[in-house]
Amino acid sequence: MQKDHIQTVRVETIAKSHQLLGIEKPKHPLFSIQRFEHIKQVSLSERLRLSTNFYQIVLKKDCPGKLQYGQTIYDFDEGVMSFFAPRQVSILEPGEVLARSGWLLNVHPDFIRTSSLGKKMKDYAFFEYAVSEALILSADEENAIETIFLQIEKEYNLPIDTFSQDVVISNIELLLTYCNRYYHRQFITRKASNSELMNKVENVLNIWFTHPDHEGLPTATFLASQLNLSVKYLSDCLKQLTGQTAQQIIHDKLIEHAKDMLSTSALSVAEIAYMLGFDYPQSFNKLFKNKTNQTPVEFRQSFN
Repeated sequence: MQKDHIQTVRVETIAKSHQLLGIEKPKHPLFSIQRFEHIKQVSLSERLRLSTNFYQIVLKKDCPGKLQYGQTIYDFDEGVMSFFAPRQVSILEPGEVLARSGWLLNVHPDFIRTSSLGKKMKDYAFFEYAVSEALILSADEENAIETIFLQIEKEYNLPIDTFSQDVVISNIELLLTYCNRYYHRQFITRKASNSELMNKVENVLNIWFTHPDHEGLPTATFLASQLNLSVKYLSDCLKQLTGQTAQQIIHDKLIEHAKDMLSTSALSVAEIAYMLGFDYPQSFNKLFKNKTNQTPVEFRQSFN
């Protein structure tokens, strides 16, 4: 059977991005801001794999479509924000069209490289979230975000002077700080669906540890793939919900199963370590001692 061919488009420069969108050349080679109202609407006839060499911050409004967030479908009645890091791959589907209104902000890493923001970009985990994990804004939040976009646009259209880059970078940092705040709000307000997520996490890990037909230990990447989430989003969501990262939750569940095996079976510590997925019993002993302040042997002896 012949596999469907997906065309890959690699956008090296912001100027190339403008060319593909059919808009005028950027006023700065490393930074640009555009309104979707000024971008010609195009509809794809086939799937497209897209990757850029720069950051993209997108606010979509009045978009003809719906967004799935977790198990819930949302209309684009309110603003939806997405964030793309350099070299991140996006899949555009046939028939997919741009938002009718909103903003597209392009920022090359070199534009912010020597600034404090450049050093902080790795802390904004939402640049590694999947599109389905977009930020859904309330009306007040959308107004606050648009105010910053307008300020960036105003600066973009002014003649460049000594302060231009600093002013733009300060506004981008303010924008990302607000987005960080709003994502934390989103985690809290969607706590019910996030609690359901926690149940799914528990189920995936219980199946892993009770059916030892696998090699190695479960990882955050494995857990995220089972739940159809990005690793960063899963860890941030669990951190907000439980105060623990995905890896910490995996370790706690592992220790829970280890305790059951140590207290109810005659298996040796080494056998239990191998069954849980450790390559070396010493690694199991170290983790167990770190989590419980007891060695596996000491824990087992406490039941005798």
